[in-house]
Amino acid sequence: MNIEFLRNFVKLTQYKSFSELAKDLSVSQSTLSHQISQLEKEFGNIKLIERTTRSFELTKEGEKLLTYAEKILTLYDSCKEELLKFSKTLTENIFITASTLPGSHILPKFIMAFKNSYPDVNIKISINNSKESIDLLNKNLIDFAGIGSFMDYNKDLYDIIEIEEDRLVFICSPNHRLAKNDKINFAELMEYPFISREIGSGTRDVFEQQFPEYNKLNTKFEINDNDSIISAVSDSEHISILSEIIAKKAQDANLIKILTVSEYPIVAKRRIYFIKLKDKQLSTLKKKFWEYVKP
Repeated sequence: MNIEFLRNFVKLTQYKSFSELAKDLSVSQSTLSHQISQLEKEFGNIKLIERTTRSFELTKEGEKLLTYAEKILTLYDSCKEELLKFSKTLTENIFITASTLPGSHILPKFIMAFKNSYPDVNIKISINNSKESIDLLNKNLIDFAGIGSFMDYNKDLYDIIEIEEDRLVFICSPNHRLAKNDKINFAELMEYPFISREIGSGTRDVFEQQFPEYNKLNTKFEINDNDSIISAVSDSEHISILSEIIAKKAQDANLIKILTVSEYPIVAKRRIYFIKLKDKQLSTLKKKFWEYVKP
C-alpha cells in the first residue's frame, strides 16, 4: 500500500473535492483519481466514494477506511520519527509556501545555510500570494508559510517569526516623465494608469490598509506577479506599487525607477512573517529549521 495514496484519501475527505485538492497538491485530477482507484482495488475492488458533479459522499466502506487510515497515518508518522533517530543521516522533506518577497528574496538564504548543516534535508518552496499560502497552511498541506500580511486571518492561530521589515514604494519606467524628478506630488501620480496587485496579495492588502489615497489612483488592471509588474512598468507609462526590497534590485538593473512622493515619504510599511499552525508538533528537522529561522 502506498502511504501517500492513503494520506491523500484522508485529505480528500476534508476537501470533498477532487479538483480543489488536486490543485493544492499540484497534481492533475486524473492522478488523484488514479490513487483512489488503486486503494479501491487494493481493498477488494470496493467503492470508497459516491461522487457526482454536485456531491461528494463516502460509502460505508469509505467511512470504515477513514477510521483506520487516520490511525495508520498517525502510527506511520510516529514510527518514522522514532526510527530516524537511529539514522546516521537526518533526511526529511520540508514544505514551504510563500509570497514572492519572502519566497524569492528572504527565505532562500535561510534554506541554503540550513542545508549546509543538514545536506540531506529536502526543502521545497512554492510561490503563492499571502492568502493562498495561509489557506494551504490551514489545510495542513504544507509545514510553514512566508507571508507579507495576515489578511483577515486571526494571528492567534499561528506561531509567528518576524523575518524582515519592508516598505512599499511607487515605481515607474526609467524613461517615464515622472522619473526625471527627485520628488513628485501625488496629483502627478493620479494622471497615469496604475497597475494593482490581485486580491489576496499581501502587498495589496497592506497598501489599501495604510495608504489613504489608494482609491484615487487610476487603476486599469491587476497583475498577480511582481516580475510581470516590473516588466509591464518598464516598457510603458503605467505606474505601480512594489516592495522596496524587490524594487531596489530592479532599479539597480535599470528596469524601473523608485518614486518619492512629497506628501507620503513613507507610502506603507510592513513586517514579513514566517508562520506555522499554533502549537503544531514538528518532526526533528522541521523543528530545527523553525528554530534556525528564529532571530
